[in-house]
Parts: sequence; C-alpha cells; structure tokens
Amino acid sequence: MCGITGFVSKEKNKKKIIKKMADRIIHRGPDAEGYYVDDDVALGHRRLSIIDINTGSQPMFNEDESLVVIFNGEIYNYIELKAELKKKKHKFKTKSDTEVLLHGYEEWGSDLPKKLRGMFAFAIWDKKDKTLFCARDNFGIKPFYYYQKGETFLFASEIKSFLEHPDFERVLNKELIGPYLSFSFTPTTETFFKGVYRLDPGCSLTLKDNKITIKRYYKMEFKEKRMDYQKTVDTISKTMKDSVEHHLLSDVEVGSFLSSGIDSSYLVSIAKPDKTYTVGYDIPRYNEIEYAKDLTDKLGIKNISKKITKQEYMDIIPTIIYHMDEPFSDPAAIALYFVANIASKDVKVVLSGEGADEFFAGYNTYREEVDMKFYNKIPYPIRHLASMLFSLLPEVRGRNFIVRRGIKLENNYVGMNQIFSEKECKKVLSFKDTLKNKDITKEVFLEYQDKDNLIKMQAIDINFWLVKDILQKADRMTMANSIEGRVPFIDKEVFKIASSLPEDYKVTKENTKVALRDAAKKDIPNESYKKKKLGFPVPLREWIREDDLYNEVKNTISQDFVGEFFNQDYVLKLLEQHKNHKKDTYKKVWAIYCFVKWYEIFFLDKEYKLA
Repeated sequence: MCGITGFVSKEKNKKKIIKKMADRIIHRGPDAEGYYVDDDVALGHRRLSIIDINTGSQPMFNEDESLVVIFNGEIYNYIELKAELKKKKHKFKTKSDTEVLLHGYEEWGSDLPKKLRGMFAFAIWDKKDKTLFCARDNFGIKPFYYYQKGETFLFASEIKSFLEHPDFERVLNKELIGPYLSFSFTPTTETFFKGVYRLDPGCSLTLKDNKITIKRYYKMEFKEKRMDYQKTVDTISKTMKDSVEHHLLSDVEVGSFLSSGIDSSYLVSIAKPDKTYTVGYDIPRYNEIEYAKDLTDKLGIKNISKKITKQEYMDIIPTIIYHMDEPFSDPAAIALYFVANIASKDVKVVLSGEGADEFFAGYNTYREEVDMKFYNKIPYPIRHLASMLFSLLPEVRGRNFIVRRGIKLENNYVGMNQIFSEKECKKVLSFKDTLKNKDITKEVFLEYQDKDNLIKMQAIDINFWLVKDILQKADRMTMANSIEGRVPFIDKEVFKIASSLPEDYKVTKENTKVALRDAAKKDIPNESYKKKKLGFPVPLREWIREDDLYNEVKNTISQDFVGEFFNQDYVLKLLEQHKNHKKDTYKKVWAIYCFVKWYEIFFLDKEYKLA
C-alpha cells in the first residue's frame, strides 16, 4: 500500500515539484520514497512496505528500463500471474507484486487490468512510446485522481498532492454542493476541485500526445442463477475462505477491525488474526466492544478496544476533513479513524468488512421490495397520485413510504444515505442549483434497466455509496494512520457468486443477506450472524444537542462567508429544531457544518492543528 503521484509536462523544475507533491501524501507511505524524472514525466512514490520489503522499491523498471511503474495497492493473484508470465519467458528480479504489472503490460498491454485480482491504482510510463497508461481496480477500492490544464497532466492518490504543482488552479466546483447535500458525499466523477476528476472503477486511462483516452475494462453484471440453496451457501463459504486466504498474503502481520455485526465477525472467524480492533462509546446503545470481546474470547484471539470521548471526536474533525480531500459528512469516518489509529500501534495491515451489504443485499431498505409487494400491485397512476397528495402533508408516520412508492425508482433513489431532498436543497442553498440527482444516477439506471428494483438499488449503492463513501473513507482513514485496509468481500470472485443470487437468497420478509448469513453461521462461534445492520454507530445525534458541540456548529455556520452558499437562517433553524427535540435534523446540519470546515481548510487556508 502506497501513495502515488506524478505529472506529464515540459516543466523544467520537475525534481523539486514531484518531491513536494509526494511529501503531501507521506502518510500513505512513510517507509520509503522514490522518484523518476525525465524530460517528459515526473513520477513519485511513497511506500508502505508490506510485500517484498527488501527488493520491492518503486518506481520499478522492466529489464531494458523502457517501462517504469508506480503502484498503490495489492495484486492478490500475483503468484499465479507470475507463474503464467514465466512460462512466456518473462524474467523476474524481485518477489513483489509490482513487477507483475510491468511484465503483464509487456504481455497483455491495455488488457492487463482484466487479469488482475486485487485493489490497485497504478501508472506505467512507456519511455519509447511516450505514453502513460493508468488503471483503477474493478470496484474502486484504491483512489486515482487526474487533472489536465494545457500541456500539463497531473495524477495522484489524493487531490491534496496537486496543491503543490504550480500549474494547478484551485477553483471551487460550486454546483456540486446540492448533490453533496443529497448524497452526503461527492457523487460525480468530477470533484469539488474544478477540473479534477476521479478515474471511475474498472477503467483505464491512456495519455498520449496530450490526449486522454478512457476505456472501461470491467462491467458489473448481475446474472441470477437459481442453484440448490445449500449448494449456493457452500459455494459462498468456499469463495469467502478463498478470498480471505488471498487477502492474508503479506510479509508483515495482518490484524482485523471487528464490530458486533456479521461482516467483520465472519472475516475474523475465518482469518483468526492474532489481533482485532474495536471502538465504542460510553453510551451503551452505541458501544459494540462487549459483543466483539465475546467473539474473540470464543476464538481465543486478542481484542484491543478504545472508547471514544466526545472531546476526542470534536478535536479530530479537522484532521478527518483534511485527509478526506472533499466535503464528507459520514460520521462513521471518525470512528474509522480511531479504530485505524489503535491498530496502527501494532500492525500495518488490517482486514475490514466493507462491501458485504452492497454485494449480498444487507440493508433493511432492500426488504421493502419484498415486504411491500402488495402495495406495488396498485396501478402506478394511483400510487403516483397518492404520492403527490401525501407530499403536501406534514411528516407523519407512513407519509414517506407512500410518497416514495409513488415515484419511479429512477426518479427518486440516490442510495442508502440521502440527507436532503432536492426540494429542501432549494430552501437551504443561497444560490440556484442546476445539477439534478437523476442526471447523476441515470447512466447506472439505464445500464440495469432490464433488472428488478432490488438489483437497480444494489447497482446504485455499489456505484455511489460503496465507491464514493464507504471505500473512500476506508482508504483515507487507514492511510491517515499509515496502515493498509483490505476488504475481502470486495473481490471479483466474491462478486461473481453474489451477483448470481436470486432475490429470495438475498432478502426475505424475515432477513437480509440470507445466504451469506447461513454461510457465516458455519464459522462464527457466537450469534453475530443474526445481528441486524448497525454500521459504525456514533452518538452524534445526542452530542450535537449538548452545549459544546452545539455552539461549535452554530458559530461555524454563522460566519459571514457561509451566506455565499447557504441560507443561514434556515440552517440555524434546523439546528434549533434538533436541539429542542422538535425534529431529528442532525444529519442535515452536520453535512453543512462539514462542508464549511472543509472550505475553511482548502479554500480559506485556515490552519488547524492536525493529528
């Protein structure tokens, strides 16, 4: 796991610039640094040494040094690929997975990413052809950003690296504020820094003669296949054990995050790492530590835990926002930072349970497709009329259901964590918002238009919620603490079986992740496989009503410059409603607070003491 950065330009002072760009992301790789510079390109690498510690340094070259690569991630099938390439007469100098990329590119060219199983973002510079070839893994576990201005092309693992390049223009992408308030993260390929794009998962990018060509090499396909149920459960079990085994490849110790739920409990029960890590709070309903200890006691392994105080939570917010690069209002990011922090005292690599809910249908929202099938039998025009009428009424029990079920999924569903509706965005923004949510999601809906609503919801949640929220915070919070997070559920072999499951193997009226739970039941020695989805519970709802955090949020939102973006009176009214228990609005207020703090750091250059 590492940080990569680079640029293609005729800039004369490349060595000094690339060093500063790499130093900006030193947290991604504090063990070593490496650079390659010529008349056309500068490549920088910060290394976190995990595989082939002695000879795996980067940038790395092929035999005749016509190709040079920098790489962030892990290739879990590199041993198999290395054997295949050796049969084709390729000679290897190291034991690293990085070298497989060089020989693989020599052998397969731009088809290389199709052969890889793992998490990766890499760049290969062809000196002879003067071509830059880059790729990002199938599901976007590892980040890759790029920016082009005139004859200059920049790329990096994190946007903050670009701030050190003299040709980079820092311009706010204001039209993304509305979508951010709806999704709770940046849902588009373009970022909050105008002109900075993320390379989409499953895509490669080629730069030649200053022209960018993006090619999609991987497409998620859902092909339901009804096998015998027990055979399906056995296949899931076998596939998960294979994935965990591959994800344990390392020359250093591997630990694991552990909550009280099925996902991390399943991974820990299979992997049985020596050490696991859990965070909780003094408020019992938000504390998972005892559940985690129960599992580790039964497995005979160690659990290291920490209770996060409100003051610690508040103090770390600027650090979290700095590392995230963009506005990000998921409170779980802070809990993830702390669990990564305690793990970093012992290990360099941790397993984590992201992806199971999106692949195997674990969210309670998905059950509505089963629970409410009777309502869908009502003709759509009648449901739509009821939806419009109920949308005019104040919020009462059942209102949101009727409103939601009378709108086509394609016009309404933006994923798991919608905060503001588009209608409410018009009230909260102080400028006219032009980017519509359905314009952001329409390509995904079109791609899966022949599938049922459950699969459409999964596709939206994988493409948006999983990639741009869950994996984003998992990468940034582990890397902020200089450790590597590995996600065995997010594996192309696991997705093959998950995407083949019929609806009733995923969701029933009684449960979610049905087949996965039965597979996990074989290995988990307690009843974690039964637990409902909690996520990373955080007592922010309660804390924001207490004077210290309430005043911090109020004072931040009341600053004069905030009026450029938001209707401050409306936002402060939401805050008061929450404090006085009139409405549960903390997520809305928190999203705006996080944007303001981000803007202070990246556009007003406000200095905070960062951890």
